[in-house]
Amino acid sequence: MRVALLDPAQLDAGFLSAWHRLADHASEPNVFHAPEYLAPAIEHCDTLKRARIAALTDDGQLVGLMPIAREAYYGRWPLPHSQNWRHPNCLLGTPLARPGHERAVWEALLADLDGRMDSGLFLHLHGIATDGPVFAALEQLCRDQRRACDIVLAEERAMLATVMPGQAYYEAVVRKKKRKEIARLRNRLAELGTVETVQGTGEAGLDAWLAEFLALEQSGWKGRNGSALADLPETRALFLEATHRAHAAGRLHLIAMRLDGKPLAMLVNFLSPPGGFSFKTAFDEAFARYSPGVLLQIDNLDILRDHDLAWMDSCAAEGHPMIDSLWAERRHVARVSVGLKGFGRPALFAAFRQGERFMDRRRAASAPVPAPSSPVENDDD
Repeated sequence: MRVALLDPAQLDAGFLSAWHRLADHASEPNVFHAPEYLAPAIEHCDTLKRARIAALTDDGQLVGLMPIAREAYYGRWPLPHSQNWRHPNCLLGTPLARPGHERAVWEALLADLDGRMDSGLFLHLHGIATDGPVFAALEQLCRDQRRACDIVLAEERAMLATVMPGQAYYEAVVRKKKRKEIARLRNRLAELGTVETVQGTGEAGLDAWLAEFLALEQSGWKGRNGSALADLPETRALFLEATHRAHAAGRLHLIAMRLDGKPLAMLVNFLSPPGGFSFKTAFDEAFARYSPGVLLQIDNLDILRDHDLAWMDSCAAEGHPMIDSLWAERRHVARVSVGLKGFGRPALFAAFRQGERFMDRRRAASAPVPAPSSPVENDDD
């Protein structure tokens, strides 16, 4: 197998076509590493021009791909290493691999990094799914090679994975008392005018829909703290280019709840069969008392059946109170550090990990103990 570290600005049409095929047939879909998203992400967000595309080919066929960068610091520590290149709006870091090639992809990539002194001490993987074949292959390979493969931070986030119709799933997951409360909110909202949940862009078209979304997001708390997509030219450009590319490829799903035509809540999803990814959501805070974001998510529970998907990744933070209450399944993601060989690195990595574990224990010991939940607050019977 051949490994090449490619300059993203120099990719030709033939490679991009092979990349599309790989993304469409990967053993674990990852829209954030598909060309329609990753290419504009690197173009607009890699301001230091450090990202390279690790492309792995077998007999001329592209069978693996991961963006990679050299890092001089690990957190605050001056510790050279390699890692999967990421940016704040990359919500999954699992590499693309052809089914049946997962182990070979890792084996070739690690061997290539082992042979380069400038690879640093280890390979750090941000946001890799740990419940699929790609990570399973990495773990088994590292065991066989007696190579360190340490999960340094593990999280779980909401996932939708069901064959049930949306209404039946909603009734199975959300308790009766909570459903009654949500129904009251929906009825109160309907008293204000005509409420519609609309999929797609409607007559206004894609550009108008996306402009509405950016304005709605910026009008809320993200705009106040400077983290809305429209607050920075690079994130705005990424959002617009990635959504246009996904739309052209038939991979963009848009849904909005409107009151007399005005958007109350909007949701942007990427589809990558057999899965999907919930990318961005926004709601009008003036109507927060009616929970329009919750109502929209409930109306969207049939997305798996409507688009012939097996699952939908929320891409939300661990413990997100809204989506965790509506989607019962969980996806496990982690940060993983993989030791590299050669140049005395195994011993140095072992010493580094010992120090990192010591610091983790110190932080855990000094962390405040959370207060117990009130039994009344949890009583939804």
